[in-house]
Amino acid sequence: APDVNANVIARGTPGFSGADLANLVNEAALLAARRNKRLVTMREFEEAKDKVMMGAERKSMAITEEEKRKTAYHEAGHALVALHCPASDPIHKATIIPRGRALGMVMRLPERDQYSYARDKMYANLAVAMGGRVAEEIILGYEKVTSGASGDIQMATGLARSMVTKWGMSEKLGPLLYAQNEEEVFLGHSVARTQNVSEATARIIDEEIKRLVEEAYEKARKILTDHLEDLHKIAQALLEHETLSGDEIQALLRGEKIVREIPPDEPQVPRPPASSVPTTGRPRSDGGTEPLPA
Repeated sequence: APDVNANVIARGTPGFSGADLANLVNEAALLAARRNKRLVTMREFEEAKDKVMMGAERKSMAITEEEKRKTAYHEAGHALVALHCPASDPIHKATIIPRGRALGMVMRLPERDQYSYARDKMYANLAVAMGGRVAEEIILGYEKVTSGASGDIQMATGLARSMVTKWGMSEKLGPLLYAQNEEEVFLGHSVARTQNVSEATARIIDEEIKRLVEEAYEKARKILTDHLEDLHKIAQALLEHETLSGDEIQALLRGEKIVREIPPDEPQVPRPPASSVPTTGRPRSDGGTEPLPA
């Protein structure tokens, strides 16, 4: 279709293999077929991309208004911190529609394939991860903070641990590789790996991991406190529209209103009435089907 922009699809799918792209095209074609469309349009490609990258929508999931509001502020927190961290990847989309195991998410996409990450980007990723929890605390209060940030905390802790023990990004510990205290499960029993660091070093590792995550938390808190009005704007727009693109969030913060044109679906192609009698036969040379001989 003339309105399918391959460059936009390519930019939105960095790191995709050929098989991933084939799956994307297949999902888009299935969506178009369900809508009785003659052509696959950009709308189907965008929806297919969301499904492939973020998981299928959980439309049957019942969510209370309070839960929806909490999710909107949580995702708005991630988005706003990302916008104020120059090293962060640009926001592709923010949504409060449940997908996969998440109640909502902010998807950031690099503008090109990346093979290594700079220190400033790691700091930005830590702050963005903390943005959701911080927003909950600012808006809902300390006692109303939920377990929704568990994935963010796991990601931030893992990243901070790698920075300290694998990538030499702690001045206290220097550019050395430190063995991690991990356990392997073998035949149902936990087997501790050989410990190659002293207790004093292990204590410093723990302190450095905690310092990195807590500094990211404070950075996110400062950003969201300084731009509290913008946090409300993004959250309210998410409650109204459920999904916002990165460009729409930028426009929103410039004071512009989000205006959406609902793309008209193509006229539906009438299908022959379904028959309860199964059709059997073999193809004819003219494309029809002739009955099998008795």
